[in-house]
Amino acid sequence: MQIKNKPKKSLGQNFLIDKNIISKIIEIGNIDKNKSIMEIGPGYGNLTEVIISMKPKNIFAIEKDKELSVLLKKKFQNKKNIKIINEDIFNIIKNNSKNNLLVFGNLPYNISTQILASLITLKKWPPWYNLLIFMFQKEVADRIIAKPNTKEFSRLSVLSNWRLEIKKHFDVSKNSFFPRPKVNSTILSFRPKRNNFINLKNPKNLEKVTQILFSNRRKMINKNLKKLFKSKLYLLNDLNINLNKRPGELSGEIFYKITKQYEKLFG
Repeated sequence: MQIKNKPKKSLGQNFLIDKNIISKIIEIGNIDKNKSIMEIGPGYGNLTEVIISMKPKNIFAIEKDKELSVLLKKKFQNKKNIKIINEDIFNIIKNNSKNNLLVFGNLPYNISTQILASLITLKKWPPWYNLLIFMFQKEVADRIIAKPNTKEFSRLSVLSNWRLEIKKHFDVSKNSFFPRPKVNSTILSFRPKRNNFINLKNPKNLEKVTQILFSNRRKMINKNLKKLFKSKLYLLNDLNINLNKRPGELSGEIFYKITKQYEKLFG
């Protein structure tokens, strides 16, 4: 494969070049002519090319790199169902007006968790996407799908499982990319939960609660809960939480209920 544009380290660019892996990723989406697709960080358009061949209704390819967006526009200039958008993905997430999108993303390693968090904490729910199919660094994926009482269980696990049904599909070798990263990757898919989650007034409160409780993951939660609730710790009495537990020993549901109580105090 001839590389015309040198990948930019500042944008976390590692481009997927393995055609077999690309085909496996595409299969997860079950693309047909009625589906609208968003692709985050199409790069050289290797995945985009296969998506186009499936003839979806339309494709919105979000590429922050100006040079690559020019390359993509030229590459797909004869394709009417694709729009190349040279924009920061965080602006798109916040202001997107399209609905029922299937989203693919070989996410830049350096901002992958920020992108996921932005998609989870949208104010409007159900969100504008129906399914996310994302590639993460393997250790990040392991944290996303981790269960309580494991070393990988973290605030990212709690946040991700709050509003999303998550499925691990397969691992991807570092040899499938250019330039080759130092670590392997994992493909996960995320489907928004419609009803079976605890509603919060402001999703950012869950981020705050988990940030404080996991700030000392080896210590018991009592001191950090006092930081959150001050003198109103009695608000947690009905939850029957063992204050001698460590954050990694609590279920995700307990974190959501703690946040619900926190909102009674601070909105």
